[in-house]
Amino acid sequence: MLNPTEQDENQYLEEIKERLAQALSRMESRVREYSDELREKKQYIFENQSGMDEADMVAAGQSIDRMVNTGESAVARRRKLLKLMQSPYFGRIDFRVQGSDQATPIYIGLATFTDDAERVNYIFDWRAPVSSLFYDFELGAANYETLSRKFTGEISLKRQYKIRDGRMEFMIENSVSILDDVLQRELSKSADDKMKNIVATIQRDQNQVIRNETASVMIIQGVAGSGKTSIALHRIAFLLYRFRDTVKAKDILILSPNKVFADYISNVLPELGEEYIPETGMEELANVLLENKFPFQTFFQQVATLLDHPHTEFIERIRFKSSFEFLSQLNKYFIYLENNSFRPMDLKVAGVIVPSPFVLEKFRSWSRMPMGKRIPEVVQEVLQYIRAGANRKLSGGEKAKVWELVPRMFNIRSAFDVYKGFYEWIGKPEMFRMMHGMKLEFADVFPLIYCKIRLEGMQSYDHIKHLLVDEMQDYTPVQYAVLSRVFKCKKTILGDVNQPVNPYSASSAEGIEEVFPQGDIVKLFRSYRSTWEITQFSLRISPNPNLVAMERHGEEPEVLGFASADAESEGIYNACLKFTRSENQSMGVIFKTQQQAARVFEKLTVADREKELKIHLLTPDSTSFSSGIIVTTVHLSKGLEFDEVLVPFVSAANYKSDIDRRMLYIACTRAMHRLTLTYEKEQSLFVKF
Repeated sequence: MLNPTEQDENQYLEEIKERLAQALSRMESRVREYSDELREKKQYIFENQSGMDEADMVAAGQSIDRMVNTGESAVARRRKLLKLMQSPYFGRIDFRVQGSDQATPIYIGLATFTDDAERVNYIFDWRAPVSSLFYDFELGAANYETLSRKFTGEISLKRQYKIRDGRMEFMIENSVSILDDVLQRELSKSADDKMKNIVATIQRDQNQVIRNETASVMIIQGVAGSGKTSIALHRIAFLLYRFRDTVKAKDILILSPNKVFADYISNVLPELGEEYIPETGMEELANVLLENKFPFQTFFQQVATLLDHPHTEFIERIRFKSSFEFLSQLNKYFIYLENNSFRPMDLKVAGVIVPSPFVLEKFRSWSRMPMGKRIPEVVQEVLQYIRAGANRKLSGGEKAKVWELVPRMFNIRSAFDVYKGFYEWIGKPEMFRMMHGMKLEFADVFPLIYCKIRLEGMQSYDHIKHLLVDEMQDYTPVQYAVLSRVFKCKKTILGDVNQPVNPYSASSAEGIEEVFPQGDIVKLFRSYRSTWEITQFSLRISPNPNLVAMERHGEEPEVLGFASADAESEGIYNACLKFTRSENQSMGVIFKTQQQAARVFEKLTVADREKELKIHLLTPDSTSFSSGIIVTTVHLSKGLEFDEVLVPFVSAANYKSDIDRRMLYIACTRAMHRLTLTYEKEQSLFVKF
């Protein structure tokens, strides 16, 4: 056996590091050569451009482009080698292919490392087909598939390593629970200011999701802490590896809930050796699709209104526009418009009569095209009919007359008029209300976009080859209907139906499947983030019998009562001081509303005379996530995790409604190791266990 003992493994690690150092040295020389050559080429063109013809200039430009691309590839390879120097591999399996006498050791890391001179593969990329053996099988019979064939055989050895800064911290061998052992160690660590890759601890069910390359729409329903976002990002990394000749980072788009979350996850793909993936939010997308013509309430503002001023009529408007019935009625309305918005009539131009049935037939013959886009096509058909009848070219005046009369037959002027008219058509005009300053309610934004698409068409994102949608439960059927028309590509959609920040507009995996009937649904029930005690506490707030808690134990959550508001403020400050003096890296102080968060942040800042607290306030305008004490709201904390979480104001007066219960559940499930709740006078019923 190769490297039978830990001492042998340490020696082998030193050998691999030496080979990596040599490869890195060669690559750095190559990068310098490309840089020098490119500089010389540009200098040559600059000095000789007066004597170069167009063909010479084109050839020189193409040569420079080739050199730049080659140089960029060398720089990317250099980056990967630098990462491998820090941690070359995390796993090993010895696999004997059926029919072979000897098992082959396979070391698995973040990227492939091949010695070009010896043509030996020392490290296999975690996404390589053979690496799936590590995630899917224990000792004994195993198999894996490549594009061309299936290999069966036996795993005789399985090891996992933790290598940091080129030094082996531990090695675990031949354990059936090998991944669980390492997972326990990783989960017990402090949270960082960025989400980390999980390649060393990917579980079997997660691996199946990551490596699924056939699903046109993958819908991942995962409980809080199940790692669904991380899995989705690793899935993107796998697809970039598997289809590297046809899919690049720029061809993928991430729809993230806010800029803070986007920053929090921004490190994962670069850690995996991939380039930055473009990201946007639903509101940014809406502004693009509406061409910045309609000011509108944001989703954050909608949720804030529901929490601060939950008016019945406002809730009913949201609830109605978030239903499948609403989308169904909207589609029926467009069938009605199809049959009634175009009123053809006979035309007489250049002595030729164009009968109205002909005009109507041509309008309907373009049924695959948005209604508003058909009019120019109908005009051309009518002009052709008249030219044939008159047997001559038409004058400018005759053409202008047709261009004037045909559009008059179409009685729709704008998508906004169509949308407003929809509520008259269904007999519910009260369901449409503009806000002060002619601002749209957020619930109206995507229905209006949907009308615009059906009426005028819409720029499609044809260059996007894969769309990742996070926090799926916060999007409505009509939003998904818009996404399905704007993005024709494959999709990965993920979220948790138990964590909507607006329960009146929540979607389930099954509901999303109605919009994407071709979707593959995967459900993840195992939660990894929180300790057993925190998970059980959270489940008493919002029960979920399907959730399977990780057997990682820690402190029992605390619920601390105070006699007055001032006493509670003092308790919050003391909890922050206690965190500052601990070994933990991050603490979330999570409030129900932004107003509460801002008020307490100001108090904490004033109280922190010695500047002991490394404290930050997150707002809807924040763009980055950092370690230390983060004062934020439930809404903005979604998808984030902290070593400690403090949830203030958990009083009977502050947390009392169904939406409050869900908010409290989300806040508590952000905690990894410690959870504390505070209240004044009377605690919420949700924590009276």
